[in-house]
Amino acid sequence: MKLALIRSACSSLRLHPARAGSRLSGLSRRPLGAAGGRLMLRTGATSSSGVHPKCTVDFGKRTQKGDASECDGSVRDVVQSIKEAMVALQRRNPAIQPLLAILQVGEDDSVLEINKKMAGKIGLNITQICLAKECSEDEIVEELLKLNEDPRVHGVYLHLPAASLTSRVLNTLAPGKDVDGISDLSLGRLIRGDLSKGFVPPMASAVLDMLEKHDAPLEGKTVLLVGGEGPLQLALQCLIERSGMVVLKSNWNSKSLQRQADAVVLLDAGNVDVPPAWVRPGAAVICCEPSPETDEHAIGLSSKSGLGFLTAAYRTQNVVRSCSRWLQDQQYRPWSLRSLKLQPLTPVPSDIEISRDQTPKPVDQLAEEIGLLPEEFEAYGRNKAKVRLSLLNRLHSQPDGKYILVAGITPTPLGEGKSTVTIGLVQAMSAHLKHNSFACLRQPSQGPTFGVKGGAAGGGYAQVIPMEEFNLHLTGDIHAITAANNLMAAAIDARMLHEATQSDKALFNRLVPSVNGVRRFSPIQISRLRRLGINKTDPTSLTPQEVSTFVRLDLDPAKITWQRVVDTNDRFLRKITVGQASTEKGQIRETGFDIAVASEIMAILALSDSLKDMKTRLARMVVGTSRSGRPVTAEDLGVSGALAVLMKDAIKPTLMQTLEGTPVFVHAGPFANIAHGNSSVLADKLALKLVGRDGFVVTEAGFGADIGMEKFFNIKCRASGLRPNVVVLVATVRALKMHGGGPNVSAGTPLPREYIDENLNLVEGGCRSNLKKQIQIAHQFGVPVVMALNVFKTDTQAEIDLVCQIAKECGASDAVPCHHWAQGGRGSVELAQAVNEAASKPSNFQFLYNTEMPITEKIRTIAQKVYGADDIELSPEAKAKIDYYNQQGYGSLPICMAKTHLSLSHMPDRKGTPTGFVLPIRDVRASIGAGFIYPLVGTMSTMPGLPTRPCFYDIDLDPVTEEITGLF
Repeated sequence: MKLALIRSACSSLRLHPARAGSRLSGLSRRPLGAAGGRLMLRTGATSSSGVHPKCTVDFGKRTQKGDASECDGSVRDVVQSIKEAMVALQRRNPAIQPLLAILQVGEDDSVLEINKKMAGKIGLNITQICLAKECSEDEIVEELLKLNEDPRVHGVYLHLPAASLTSRVLNTLAPGKDVDGISDLSLGRLIRGDLSKGFVPPMASAVLDMLEKHDAPLEGKTVLLVGGEGPLQLALQCLIERSGMVVLKSNWNSKSLQRQADAVVLLDAGNVDVPPAWVRPGAAVICCEPSPETDEHAIGLSSKSGLGFLTAAYRTQNVVRSCSRWLQDQQYRPWSLRSLKLQPLTPVPSDIEISRDQTPKPVDQLAEEIGLLPEEFEAYGRNKAKVRLSLLNRLHSQPDGKYILVAGITPTPLGEGKSTVTIGLVQAMSAHLKHNSFACLRQPSQGPTFGVKGGAAGGGYAQVIPMEEFNLHLTGDIHAITAANNLMAAAIDARMLHEATQSDKALFNRLVPSVNGVRRFSPIQISRLRRLGINKTDPTSLTPQEVSTFVRLDLDPAKITWQRVVDTNDRFLRKITVGQASTEKGQIRETGFDIAVASEIMAILALSDSLKDMKTRLARMVVGTSRSGRPVTAEDLGVSGALAVLMKDAIKPTLMQTLEGTPVFVHAGPFANIAHGNSSVLADKLALKLVGRDGFVVTEAGFGADIGMEKFFNIKCRASGLRPNVVVLVATVRALKMHGGGPNVSAGTPLPREYIDENLNLVEGGCRSNLKKQIQIAHQFGVPVVMALNVFKTDTQAEIDLVCQIAKECGASDAVPCHHWAQGGRGSVELAQAVNEAASKPSNFQFLYNTEMPITEKIRTIAQKVYGADDIELSPEAKAKIDYYNQQGYGSLPICMAKTHLSLSHMPDRKGTPTGFVLPIRDVRASIGAGFIYPLVGTMSTMPGLPTRPCFYDIDLDPVTEEITGLF
């Protein structure tokens, strides 16, 4: 792409002394006319830029002594100033190179040449875009948008006809690249006196410079502006008045003229009579002309002109300033977060009513408040935006903030409010203690949203808003995962069909078709050839054996591990038969569906640290085994590039906000019982850079600490290289009573009286068992624990005090009650202070096991040290799988246990801290792309089912207001 200089509607500026009968466009120290004479200014024909090209005068000779020398001196001064700025700029970033782009109509290079000569003195790059003379407004706008997006371009000069300089064109130009200061925003900033982001038009700077050289000091002098009502006149009037001079205009009548002008500036004058009495003898006369032509006496805008160079010099100076500002913008930006006010009600309304009563900040405002650049986010409507990964490159040298993990004790089926605690904590941190803080949450699946548990936006006065958008679809990431996963499944079955029904030659001819008589391998096919040890790129050079090896994946139908997915709890899809139509020619096999968030692609999304990393992980996903025992990957199927295309937007975290206007990243949503249960590595990394060294990123691990936290440490922290500072362990009196021996808790049925009435014995029993064990698990990783008691309205003060007391006795650094559900961030200030205190102390993080240990030993270590099992028991199938994975070189991967979340053991009914059990491993699978081995414990299913009365009974839509009811 070519780039180039901007030209304003008033175009270039020319200065030369006038001769009798010549045009007046110079600087003169002789009287403007004979006594009693009359100064008659008239314009010639209109130029190609739509501006009158010259003003003529009908009298008097002029001298030109000193005119060119004054321009030359000014040019030297400006050039020296720019060179000094360039030295400072390149001292900050040696690789930086300011670039000026000229966008013009036609191929006239006169403007390019004069600016190239000036740029050569500075070390500036210039490039040019030449559009056809008959180009449309849309074509100009299209080129401008490209220039706006190009980070290499620091200034744009619009050298266009006046008719093309429409409001739409001018205001399409990015303000930061408007180095001629011609857009409405740039002019407004100039008139307001705010030049921190705008630019002084270079022509106006040149005129002011010449006025200063002619008759300094300027204060108290009078300048007559002749003609013109455009941007140049406004800019000049503003600058001249700001310099202490008085501005007169040619459309005033003689009666209103109180003094003679010390200088005359000729703009787009038309035919104007200027009585000599208006101008004092020896006045400067400066003419702003777009015409690059000049006569032998002129100091115009040609390549040899003085004032032309001065205008170009000031434009170059603006480009260097733009580059300097761009470089400054790349640095970390302190937050200017404006929190939203809460007015909690009693009793607390429903979650959706609370969410709907708060008006979120526009997402672009939130993005600006937390230091995002406009090009670093993509708005999805008013309330959410995707954040681009380029942010990591911009802030790569920025120190990370503190890293806080929210985990929990073993929950009841109702959940204990980890998301609510996470949100309440960041609301307290940012809105009340004024610390930069970010929450990083998982995207909720439709399974629990319409099943039992409900949404995951938090609750009460600690929510992500709008909660409807959070819980339903969001920005479509889970749908992208579903599409990618099922494309893979379709590719598997289709390939098996084609291999079963075609010869090697027919397969090869279809896989590598002849196009216009030429056969070529695609890049992904060349990669497969390399993996097969075939170092050929010419399809015609393959031997028959090489052709057969290349075209035959020879998948064993009994050893395909890839299943289709859907984001719904649908128990009847757990086992299905496919290929029953006659068109599939008998290729019938049993398979099944998983829930979408259990897909390996979801795990890859959550663990990738770049688009390149995600693409690599997608390519190495193993979907099954060939009959010869070779693993078959997505790249072997030729589909990995297409999967990356489907996922290219999903890899960007989604920015939302809490009820109090604090930022939240929502990204990825793997379950913790059947996957690794944490939000994405990328969301955490982006947030840690944005909050700054003293800020906090609070991320949540799914279910109990034995599941989500263990996987966070052993899988996510290995993948990310990040190390947590503090664990916030969430408990509730309700869950502690259950672990202390209380009756079963079931979703959809009223709580037994034991959970409503005070019962200190049950509370203490739960604290001494499950709470104590979960604190011990965290301590095995060397991380301090702050216990957060999520207070319900049925909890008594005695129960609250007892939990906090025992938590501290069990090793928690602190233990505090939290009232964020009823009070918002104000109800979690004590928790925020405790976390801040704990995070200021050093942690001694360590992994639970070395990945080089045998797979069986890694499973045993987790079972014994985390779950409290006596040992593990491997089924014959599990043993065979482990042997196979060792043979394939997968033995050094970490372990991701698929286990019930309702107990430390594999038995959901065993609460508290079960002992004396052996953990059964019925199967072992591998997610090679995600990078872990996952054993299936007991009867764990990867497709949940719906209960008798799912949540969807209460969810409805008002067709008139379009308001949703029943979400929670």
